[in-house]
Amino acid sequence: MHYKIMKRSGIMENFNINKIINTITKSNKDVKSKINKEEIHELANSIFKQLIKKNNLLTVEDVQKSIEENLIQKGFFEVAKSYITYQKVHIERKKAAQKLMKSYTNLLFADAKDMDLKRDNANINGDAPMGIMLKLGTEGAKTWADKYALPSQFAEADNLNYIHIHDKDFSYICWNCMNIDLLKLLHNGFSTGHGFIREPQSIRSYAALACIAIQSNQNDMFGGQAINAFDYAMAEGVRKSFKKIVIETIYDFCYGYIPNVNIDFTTFKDKIKKECNKYTIRYTEKLKNEKYYFDFNSINSIYYVLNSILDTDIDCAYPDRIYNIACRKIEEETKQAMEAVIHNFNSLHSRAGGQVPFSSINFGTDISPEGRLVTKEILNATYDGLGNGETPIFPISIFKLKRGVNYDTTDPNYDLFKLACKVSAKRLFPNFVNIDASYNLKYYQEGNYNSEIATMGCRTRVISDINGDDITGGRGNFSFTTINLPKLALEAKQDIDKFWELLDKYITLSHDYLLYRYNIIVKKHVYNFPFAVGQKIAVGSENLKQEDTLEEVLKHCSLSIGFCGLAECLVALTGKHHGESIKSQDLGIEIIKYIRKKTDQYTKDEHLNWSTFSTPAESTAGLFQKSNQKEYGIIKGVTDKNYMTNSFHIPVYYKINAYQKIQLEAPYHELCNAGHISYVEMDGDPTKNLTAFESIVRCMHDSNMGYFSINHPVDRDPICGYTGIIENECPHCHRKEEEHKHLALKKYSNN
Repeated sequence: MHYKIMKRSGIMENFNINKIINTITKSNKDVKSKINKEEIHELANSIFKQLIKKNNLLTVEDVQKSIEENLIQKGFFEVAKSYITYQKVHIERKKAAQKLMKSYTNLLFADAKDMDLKRDNANINGDAPMGIMLKLGTEGAKTWADKYALPSQFAEADNLNYIHIHDKDFSYICWNCMNIDLLKLLHNGFSTGHGFIREPQSIRSYAALACIAIQSNQNDMFGGQAINAFDYAMAEGVRKSFKKIVIETIYDFCYGYIPNVNIDFTTFKDKIKKECNKYTIRYTEKLKNEKYYFDFNSINSIYYVLNSILDTDIDCAYPDRIYNIACRKIEEETKQAMEAVIHNFNSLHSRAGGQVPFSSINFGTDISPEGRLVTKEILNATYDGLGNGETPIFPISIFKLKRGVNYDTTDPNYDLFKLACKVSAKRLFPNFVNIDASYNLKYYQEGNYNSEIATMGCRTRVISDINGDDITGGRGNFSFTTINLPKLALEAKQDIDKFWELLDKYITLSHDYLLYRYNIIVKKHVYNFPFAVGQKIAVGSENLKQEDTLEEVLKHCSLSIGFCGLAECLVALTGKHHGESIKSQDLGIEIIKYIRKKTDQYTKDEHLNWSTFSTPAESTAGLFQKSNQKEYGIIKGVTDKNYMTNSFHIPVYYKINAYQKIQLEAPYHELCNAGHISYVEMDGDPTKNLTAFESIVRCMHDSNMGYFSINHPVDRDPICGYTGIIENECPHCHRKEEEHKHLALKKYSNN
């Protein structure tokens, strides 16, 4: 007789005793006191007989209950415990699969305006085909990681929001981010997989390949990509273009303007090129209040070139005229190239989900005329905005501050610092990174751009390396995990000893998780990362072959333990946050010092680059807060807002002047060696008070902050394109607000 069994889904199928045998065998596998094969078969038959006596129609629940009871009655306690755990996991997986299918249905058929999941990343269009496809993959990968792959202690801590595992969907695939040493990449040319790209020979090509390099590297990683010395790299392109322009200008000039010259123009350009290559002819800037460009050596070199190629006396005015034409042309070409960089980075929808690459460029310290021109034009392009005057979101531009280079009035690039302030006052970018901060300056070597601190995206910082040279280029962050500090404080119930115990526990857990993740990715191969490793961009990849694993690369990356909600944590522990109380500030410093002490010790013990991170936790700050509200209710100053405060920041709702905020947040920058940022909010239109804007930047620099920015209101009229502060009426076209909503822009990660 065939007996039927009803599954949880309601589907009927024939009862199969082998499934009971297989289930008990699996539960028996990992216990010390095992049951032998004969006992398992006897047990299965006994269970079957008991079941059919009770009812011809069996259910899965009946079978599970009977298995548990029989295992316990027979004294097989370890196997019973293993079976119960196994069934619990099995049920959770079934529920997760059902939940995933429901999410898939919503992703496929709901609009983004009606579904949070489609709107949780502003860089992804959740209604577009590739945005939907990314979300389908992301949700599936996260479910698989949670229910099938992650060790239970990590999954549980993440589930209960003690920690947050970032980019879980990529945790078994790749690592986070990288600083690209663009000069190193371009010098030998590179391949993107479909053909080889030769070393570029013009500023336009350098600019285009900068975008391609970031786009290609982005596809090997889940996080942002940065160029750590954009001005130095582009300056080389300017030099090459200028030489070509000089050759073209000499050719045109000889052909059209010099009388009585008998020339065979078919070989003439090659002759000019050969002669020009004997001399150093370089672009120079027009001096302030001067009408013409003048560089004696370059103009003299052009004179010698003309003399050697022409059979006639040369008017001394010709070389000067040629040089001035060439200087004007290279400025225009560089301007066009930098405008293309800005437009390309905002239109290359080449990242997963139809996103543009999360790009950052660092610049401001190249004092050569070519480097200065690049910095000036990338700033001007940012100031001018996109086609209709929109503020460009990418690349995140970062101006490097260095005393002796651009910070003081007598410094060669001081005018570019002033321009950076002007641009940031209008466009929110560039941000500012401080080479002079004591913990950055110790790495600085004059003339070595890779020793200059650079940042990626919101704040990631990588420079010290226990396994190699302390440099930025070719290195990045492997991954990071964030600790929910307010939850630990609430659980401790103002018992500071209990808090330290919990903090230690979750630092250790975060460390163990990251090491688990590291040991998975490190076993992947060069061929898994065809651009970042295959094209020798990453430090340590230089001598690797396609089949090699990644130990030599990943040992140079940072592994970071981050935190969120220090302010709310302090309120839970002391009743006040660090903006309100010196005592709370002292405790806040002590907490972050403790995390830093632990990561420093991990670095020494394991010879990996562990670091402390002030996590850019925009979505995590909301996720943690909702979880804390659900568990602890609404507590003033701790869970009464929709988001907890990002990293070590003073809460945005707390009234405090800029100077006080800077002094309170500055000490945390040195402690958070994996990355940090501070923001100051300016009221009104900063473009009308650039002196005040610059004074805030200087205060942050002089207070030993490492990376900082100034937030301010930026509105844009979508009709006339005016950008600035707009009240009820556009000051440019006088259109009223109610006719068409003005667009408010806000800097990414501004909490």
